[in-house]
Amino acid sequence: MQFQDFDLSEPLLRAVREKGFQKPTQVQEQTIPAAMEGRDVLGTAQTGTGKTVAFLLPSLKHMLKGKAPKNPRMVVLAPTRELAVQIAEEAEELSKHTHLRVLAVYGGTSIRTQSNDLRRGVDLIVATPGRLLDQMRRGNVSFKDLEIFVLDEADRMLDMGFIPDIDEIVQRMPEKRQTMLFSATMPQPIVSLTYKYLKNPLRVEIDTAVPPSAINQQIFPVPKHLKEELLIELLKRENVESALVFTRTKAEADVVTRKLREESMSVAVIHGDFHQKKRMSSLERFRKGNARILVATNVAARGLDISDITHVVNYDVPDEAENYVHRIGRTARLDKDGVAWTFVTPEDEPLISGIEYLLGREIERVTLPDFDYDVPAPSWAKPSAKTLLKRVERSQSKIDVWKSLTRK
Repeated sequence: MQFQDFDLSEPLLRAVREKGFQKPTQVQEQTIPAAMEGRDVLGTAQTGTGKTVAFLLPSLKHMLKGKAPKNPRMVVLAPTRELAVQIAEEAEELSKHTHLRVLAVYGGTSIRTQSNDLRRGVDLIVATPGRLLDQMRRGNVSFKDLEIFVLDEADRMLDMGFIPDIDEIVQRMPEKRQTMLFSATMPQPIVSLTYKYLKNPLRVEIDTAVPPSAINQQIFPVPKHLKEELLIELLKRENVESALVFTRTKAEADVVTRKLREESMSVAVIHGDFHQKKRMSSLERFRKGNARILVATNVAARGLDISDITHVVNYDVPDEAENYVHRIGRTARLDKDGVAWTFVTPEDEPLISGIEYLLGREIERVTLPDFDYDVPAPSWAKPSAKTLLKRVERSQSKIDVWKSLTRK
């Protein structure tokens, strides 16, 4: 199947060609025809599967018909500023040969400028829930002409506590509309949302529980106090073109970044303490190749479509097994190979058990040749018994839940 098989208008096909898209992805093949018919869609797919284009192309085609009102005809809600900007940029690129107007509405930027843009008129709003609610309460947004609503990364919205805001936004929308909801996972609260927001939706499910086979996954057992040294050695010894390094905390992200810069490595960092301008600057440096390494907390684990990442490093093991899958899914995009390294301290082993249970197999354990693993730990590096106990209990609880679900 090719994109021209979808009966897209020539301005959209021209933009598709200019973006270099060769053929539709699996989620695009399944979503676009139904969306063009005006059906609601419930999609289970993570970032990198092409779902943004899957909901944008049919929506843009629809909005090219008829007159262009001043009020928005389409709203896309995203959980983070970065994802909102990314979706808006994709929409602008796909609609650049049309008259359609796209606006990203999110916090951390001038609300006055956004208000002025809204009052001038816009066809498609891509927004975070909080800022859109703010603009609605100021009287700058009317949904009387709304035809299409998309809720992206719904499970992330749930994690971040946005569901009450989304409920308030949806209550202001016309009941007669097309709704598309996408989520990387489908926990029960998200399933409940689908009954509230969607009508007889097409279910599109792309396998996201297991990472691509093209990812070479390796576990590096290492004492906690030697993780910085091991990371530096791996980055020096291996052919690492572009690496995304995940840490558990913002403070740790800053420490790792400083250590890598001391080794003259080109590094960018992103976490929740950064203002929007600085976060976008770090991402752009990494995307353009001006920084070979991006150190990040979970803010970048989901929702950011960063291509050409050769290595993902779990400097800290994620607390949720599914987050491991989302993290390492940043590499091996578009049929390319990728590498995922996970640093595991003795106290992390219960978390690894949960990850391996989800994957249904053991991950290869590797030691780095000629690396001194026997350097004694300073007193501050030893975890307390209370910390160890909490991690074991949390991991065992998750494993028990997964086993019970499997039995059912």
